[in-house]
Amino acid sequence: MLIKTRGIVLSHIRYRETSIIARIYTERLGLQSYLVNGVRKAKPPGRIALFQPLTLLELVAYTSRNGGLTRLSEFRCAEPFRTLPYDVRKSSIALLLSEIVSRVLLEEEENEPMFTFLHDSVLAFDRQETGFENFALVFLLQLSHYLGFGPETGEEVTTQVAFATDAAAGTNRGPTALRREFDQYLDELIKTPASVSIPNGRVRRELLGVLIRYYQLHVERLGDIRSLAVLSEVLAEL
Repeated sequence: MLIKTRGIVLSHIRYRETSIIARIYTERLGLQSYLVNGVRKAKPPGRIALFQPLTLLELVAYTSRNGGLTRLSEFRCAEPFRTLPYDVRKSSIALLLSEIVSRVLLEEEENEPMFTFLHDSVLAFDRQETGFENFALVFLLQLSHYLGFGPETGEEVTTQVAFATDAAAGTNRGPTALRREFDQYLDELIKTPASVSIPNGRVRRELLGVLIRYYQLHVERLGDIRSLAVLSEVLAEL
């Protein structure tokens, strides 16, 4: 059976000589893996670009009652990007966020609020020409609410991470082990994301590390984030 749906590309891997297997979060079917034939051929050129992280697509996909890998019958760009593929800072952020989303979303079922949040966030990020240095932090905090563990205050984040860090180190220093200014910055990111006073890229990078650790406490399967090292270098310059 064929189904029409919108989708957000999360990642892809090569399959045989000219094809790929793409992981796509879809509006109607949740997270899906699709075999896409022939997109790595020299002609027509450019089709593989449609499967870069966070690309927004319109799809006609085959479905199976048994789930698992199926194929795409048709696909096209739903919302052409203005900046995201052409700005190394934005593309690095997109790589990290697509890796995290790919690991935290596993449901193969419709979730309209989640899809709308992801879709609208990606579009807003692409349209934002300046002032996007905090986007990854705001996105992760907002996404955590859709996942069921969203914090109400910055202290909630730092306390959990500090206790977990101290427990792993075999100490009992409590939440004061984390710098207290993190509470303020996280509070601003949660409550007033448009006017955050994070002073520089170093602090921004540290906050990202705290948030990823917070995610790891709540999503056991998250593991290490491979793209974090690349983005940490980018954030240090923002």
